[in-house]
Amino acid sequence: MALIEIQVPDIGDFDAVTVIELLVKPGDTVQAEQSLITVESDKASMEIPSSHAGVVQALRVQIGDQVKQGSVVLALEVADGAAAAPAAAAPAPASAPDSGAASASPATVSAPKAPEAAVNQAPAAPALVAASAAAPVPAHQPTAAPTGKLPHASPSVRKFARELGVPLAEVAGTGPKGRITQADVQAFTQSVMAGRLQTQAQAAKAPAASAGTGVGLDLLPWPKVDFAKFGAVERKELSRIKKISGANLHRNWVMIPHVTNNDEADITELEAFRVSTNKENEKSGVKVTMLAFVIKAVVAALKKFPEFNASLDGDTLVYKQYFHIGFAADTPNGLVVPVLKNADQKGILQISAEMSELAKKARDGKLGAADMQGGSMSISSLGGIGGTHFTPIINAPEVAILGLSKGQMKPVWDGKQFVPRLTLPLSLSYDHRVIDGALAARFNAYLGQVLADYRRILL
Repeated sequence: MALIEIQVPDIGDFDAVTVIELLVKPGDTVQAEQSLITVESDKASMEIPSSHAGVVQALRVQIGDQVKQGSVVLALEVADGAAAAPAAAAPAPASAPDSGAASASPATVSAPKAPEAAVNQAPAAPALVAASAAAPVPAHQPTAAPTGKLPHASPSVRKFARELGVPLAEVAGTGPKGRITQADVQAFTQSVMAGRLQTQAQAAKAPAASAGTGVGLDLLPWPKVDFAKFGAVERKELSRIKKISGANLHRNWVMIPHVTNNDEADITELEAFRVSTNKENEKSGVKVTMLAFVIKAVVAALKKFPEFNASLDGDTLVYKQYFHIGFAADTPNGLVVPVLKNADQKGILQISAEMSELAKKARDGKLGAADMQGGSMSISSLGGIGGTHFTPIINAPEVAILGLSKGQMKPVWDGKQFVPRLTLPLSLSYDHRVIDGALAARFNAYLGQVLADYRRILL
């Protein structure tokens, strides 16, 4: 084996160019004419090929270095005798601003055979790219050596695409003679992020929408509609909270088999007790809400039905020995779910005070990640807004969530006559993988019993 140095060949009229990409690393096996680095001037980008086949021992350049003809690129270990017979190789122009610049550049090198996955250079496609049935498309790697005919784009645009990880070969150019502009790259990126377009790598991994396999969602792309053609519109970006919560809610709804059990609790006496409690503690500044009583009742129900205080970890059910209750807090930017820790160790007044503090932090945007983690179960309360029953979405990795609607006075038959009673609608959504319908019904029934007669919480 012999050790040789690969140098930058004649690069035409360029004095010094900048190294912008390293396409190989020490230990890689390269073939003759395989691209080693990409260099860039103010007029063009080009790839420097290897004159020999061998194993890369050491790189002599780094990204940002200035090189010229004769500069050493790397040290290459080649087989004995191979050093005396170099392959006829020249750098390949990656892009040029016009035909004149292109003609001044050396000839294109043949496609590399690097171990890294190469960028698939299929023709640009402005519409949804279908997966190839012939061969899978590797994930796009901006640092991998490209193959075939390079996209028509300036060095600055190529650099911009590399920074975003955009496969230029899939971008349709709108510039002169099909040149790809920065605006084209931005539009392509926006389309992919919005789900209107897939890269070839994405399409190769996703099931075809028309296949109807029954495995996965097999959904059609989201419809793209120009609403302005129907009338006046106003566009507003979703808040950061809604973007984050929306993604979580979508995942939870799709991944968790939701079932909702609806029931009602008689809270006539409890509401009267709540009102009297607030009058007695008026000077303390702490206002007790019905939610505080429900939290304490939920803790009692979790102790009686531990399956609701569990989480799935693969095929293992993890039973929690703590009682942390999350509750939905309404903020100007959307709902957040702070978690009240160790609710079993706190009284109603302390629970009310801590809920008030957490809700204020939520409205002020000061909730930390620790304030919203570790919940045993969550409660979503519509309070005095209205409604009867609804289906709250489970907050993964929890297995249940309780929804509370507006209490209503209803005539209830006591065995002799109808009497007015204040009832609270309960909507219990549960993960059917962990909890069956009978257990959910028993949980809701027990919760209703506790709320109807709070003395049961002492039993």
